[in-house]
Amino acid sequence: MAEPALSNVGLAERAYRIRRNALRMGEVQGQGYVGQALGVADVLAVSYFHALNYRAEDPHWEGRDRFLLSIGHYAIALYAALIEAGILPEDELETYGSDGSRLPMSGMASYTPGMEITGGSLGQGLGIAVGMCLGLKRKRSDAFVYNLLSDGELNEGSTWEAAMSASHWKLDNLVALVDVNNQQADGASSGVLGFEPLAARWEAFGWQAWRVDGNDIAALTAAFDAARASTEPKPRVLICDTLMGRGVPFLETREKAHFIRVDADEWGIALDQLDAGRTA
Repeated sequence: MAEPALSNVGLAERAYRIRRNALRMGEVQGQGYVGQALGVADVLAVSYFHALNYRAEDPHWEGRDRFLLSIGHYAIALYAALIEAGILPEDELETYGSDGSRLPMSGMASYTPGMEITGGSLGQGLGIAVGMCLGLKRKRSDAFVYNLLSDGELNEGSTWEAAMSASHWKLDNLVALVDVNNQQADGASSGVLGFEPLAARWEAFGWQAWRVDGNDIAALTAAFDAARASTEPKPRVLICDTLMGRGVPFLETREKAHFIRVDADEWGIALDQLDAGRTA
């Protein structure tokens, strides 16, 4: 981590700031995958301010833990976390999605410090993570690879092929983070292709699995710690149930929230509601 371990209160503050960064970037374009960013902010806060080893001033430090964003359209969420972590400067927030920006609307490793992979083609991240973990083991590195993927990516056969490979190679340096918000472009994820019982499925593929409320900081820190501390020669998965639009009530209840377009006057309302929840 870039600083001493934070309390749960401190982590909640980081999550609030990640949400605020995401809303400010959304306002630049007037649209975006803001619901996902609000939902996964707690997972990102615990990742970057509790679990990950990294150096903000040296994003390519060889000893770092790798954080892979398999879901490239969640880039706005990761940028918000990278800004909060000091890997990206805050003033670049205003360039989000603009020509020549280092913050394109879909994550690209060639553009953005701290963005480990280009994740636009869904279902590829876990396979890349498996390769990274094998490489790190051959280097005798103690680094971990954390891979954030979506419940929609569980539709992809490549995800499960990678899951089998990870258990075959006993990749105990791999932690998958599944964001279960039950929404994707074609509707409810569980309606497009059912995936329950999810923990049992991962366990059947040879993984250790924890299911956790992905908007509960204390539960997340406990699950991250358990995954990191385990001595089982298995890959680990944290199944994180999250709420799209978390922290902004009128977005939490919006029926179609996969890609959000917000009227110009609503961005201020969204920030006000987020700020009100922080002080409640």
